[in-house]
Amino acid sequence: MRRITLVAAGILVLSGGVLPRVAAAQSAMVNGLVTKIDESAGKITLKHGPIKKLDMNEGMTMVFRVQDPTMLKQVKVGDKVRFDADRVNGQITVTKIEKTK
Repeated sequence: MRRITLVAAGILVLSGGVLPRVAAAQSAMVNGLVTKIDESAGKITLKHGPIKKLDMNEGMTMVFRVQDPTMLKQVKVGDKVRFDADRVNGQITVTKIEKTK
């Protein structure tokens, strides 16, 4: 009986929102290419595809602020990245960035 309860609880957790939130978070990530880094200003220039949640329906190259300046030490010019951006204090800001292959 305990085994059935654990299996049912596992199914409930997996189908009830944990997986959809993870998938949504991953799908919010945008592919980009680092073209410039300005550590002193806390900014990064990225060539990127559309960012739907910011109503950017076409790709472009633009300068972003970074939420955490240590993010700039994780990447270098020429790196392919996946990143998330949002409006923070009225400015479009990279909130997460990771290198890709």
